[in-house]
Amino acid sequence: MKETPRKYYIWLWTISLSPLLVIFILVGLVSAGTFGNLPKVDELLNPKNNQATVVYSGDMKIIGKYYSENRVSVKFSQLDSDLVNALIATEDARFHEHSGVDVKALGRSVAGVFIGGNKGGGSTISQQLAKMMFPRRKLSKPMIVIQKMKEWIIATRLEKLYTKEEILSLYLNKFDFLNLAVGIKSASQIYFNRSQDSLNIDQAAMLIGMAKNPSLFNPKRHPDTTLHRRNVVMHQMVKYGYLSQQKYDSLKQLPLGLDFHPEDHNEGLATYFREYLRENFLAKWCKEHINPETNEPYNIYNDGLKIYTTIDSRMQQYAEEAVTEHMTELQKLFSKECLNKKNAPFAWNVSKDEIRNMMNSSMKRSERWQKLRERGLSDAEITETFYKPAQMRVYTLNGERDTTLTPYDSIKYYKSFLQTGFMAMEPQTGYVKAWVGGINHKHFKYDHVKVSKRQVGSTFKPFVYALAIQEGYSPCYQVANVRTCITGEDGKEWCPDNSDGEKGTGKMVTLKYALANSINYITAWIMKQYGPHAVVNLARRLGITSDIPEVPSICLGTPDISVFEMVAANSTFANKGTYIQPTFITRIEDKNGKVLEEFIPKSDEVFNEERAYAMISLMRGVVDHGTGYRLRFKFKLMNQIAGKTGTTQHNADGWFIGLTPDLAAGAWVGGEDRSIHFNSIQEGQGASMALPIWGRFFQKVYADKTLKVTKGDFPRPAGLDPKLDLDCTNDPDAQPDGGDDNPFDL
Repeated sequence: MKETPRKYYIWLWTISLSPLLVIFILVGLVSAGTFGNLPKVDELLNPKNNQATVVYSGDMKIIGKYYSENRVSVKFSQLDSDLVNALIATEDARFHEHSGVDVKALGRSVAGVFIGGNKGGGSTISQQLAKMMFPRRKLSKPMIVIQKMKEWIIATRLEKLYTKEEILSLYLNKFDFLNLAVGIKSASQIYFNRSQDSLNIDQAAMLIGMAKNPSLFNPKRHPDTTLHRRNVVMHQMVKYGYLSQQKYDSLKQLPLGLDFHPEDHNEGLATYFREYLRENFLAKWCKEHINPETNEPYNIYNDGLKIYTTIDSRMQQYAEEAVTEHMTELQKLFSKECLNKKNAPFAWNVSKDEIRNMMNSSMKRSERWQKLRERGLSDAEITETFYKPAQMRVYTLNGERDTTLTPYDSIKYYKSFLQTGFMAMEPQTGYVKAWVGGINHKHFKYDHVKVSKRQVGSTFKPFVYALAIQEGYSPCYQVANVRTCITGEDGKEWCPDNSDGEKGTGKMVTLKYALANSINYITAWIMKQYGPHAVVNLARRLGITSDIPEVPSICLGTPDISVFEMVAANSTFANKGTYIQPTFITRIEDKNGKVLEEFIPKSDEVFNEERAYAMISLMRGVVDHGTGYRLRFKFKLMNQIAGKTGTTQHNADGWFIGLTPDLAAGAWVGGEDRSIHFNSIQEGQGASMALPIWGRFFQKVYADKTLKVTKGDFPRPAGLDPKLDLDCTNDPDAQPDGGDDNPFDL
């Protein structure tokens, strides 16, 4: 038999090994940087990931995020074991056996490239991670081969720099699961409303199934395809021993079971608070603090800051529920009244010129006007567009509704909704516990807690009375209920009447009775004793920074002040006379948990404990016998409560500020414009418009025993003079025991 020439074997081996030789040479050239630089070790150790800033409540619930990519990284120990098993079984069964490149998978990949079948594929988890960390651009077929080799090299380097567990967590933190869910933590929350460490097997399998092709296996768009893919993943888990056949047979029958919670800045808890935090507080803070990694100011959308707030998620939920429940009922009453108003939603006595000016002002503030102005349209051209009907989705009490309106009419329609602001805080710490800035953040973005300032009405009176108490008057001191006139600096007399039109009885009434029944004559009398300057100085010490003109009429609440300031100022009385600046952030950390700043509220002792308790005694009369009495008979809140209602001219603003030993809270309700209001005082007073929010909130808070908010009494100072705690509210003719016609030192 003729022997095969040796030359033939040489050629056979050369042909067989030449592809491997070519690959070996190419890999060497790629590694040397011939086809472009590879990532340096520092880049691999510190991969650039845009991480969301996370906002935590005081009880450690995530209440919001700010992000360009909705990613929050987690450690391997925080991953559900089924997630890890599903990933390995589906994407890289020999993950623990290779060092970044699987030889068998490499063979398939090379064959696919050269013979045109399977284009690539078979990548290890480490290679897929490399591809995610350094994404491919549009490349020609030869350059795809080079890029693939780069990924092999990066994968092997990753394996040297990280443990297997770290690679798995890096992969799951990096992957984009669509629907604003970047990383496994966000994906678990958005698709199943669960943490990534508490997923069921079928839930974990669905998310891992998306890794093959998230667009194709998108559970919101292709549920059937995604369901099939989920079952494929679970079958792979059976194949590699991570799941029993019996359990698989049961699980594959389950539906996807999505509990879809898309993350939207207009959804979730504390939307108004989160927006104020982002736009006002954090925007300023970031400008003033440099990120050492970038040598640039911190970026709340990319740098993964952790913001720890004082908001209590349970109280916030109750506050939002209280607002929704009451404002829905109140809005129905107002809408019914508007049916009979000729200028609805504006008051009947508002002129056409006034309405035209308000509407024109609103049009020019609108987003539509700004966009058309940017496009170069003239004012006349822009105005014309506001009278052309257009299809739009509008807010209603029963959810959004599609309709056709002119933009002009839509502005008028939205003005018909009454607005509100509510805040609760701890008097002793200054910690803000609940913040509701409006009725619906998506459609009404203006914050009515901190940003909005409205006329406060009679809720300003406690500051005037506090001046009298500070100067030595007793809550039971008596003053004649007669008209008082004050001559201003301009020489003109100011002689206010009582809000109910009464001219006064001429009888002697106690300060406690006068505040409980909001008698203007007595408030004006106190103002006359000390003058506007002294009242303004006291208001400043109570933390009010809003403009307060030094004129006598401020005693009846003419200044525009925010809910934020009013609640904080009144909480001083519940905190034994010490004002504490409201605080809504305790600390800020970087993405690694390093504390960047801690926040400690400023404080100032404005009154001594006895005078503060005297003010509590005064304000308790409002709830026990006065304008706030419906907290007793309607809301059945029988514990000690100090408070004050407020109603401004024409019922434009309704207020209630209430204090308990554990919480201070306040609510405001009114229209977007002051000319939008109830006709009658019955519906338009603060006790009807604002107080019910307070009442509903505290009913819910007291019902939740986990909050440990007590119904205890205000602590009575030791050795308190008895004259400071007498019930001298009901009978204006009664001379209280130990009464004194003159001020006395406390």
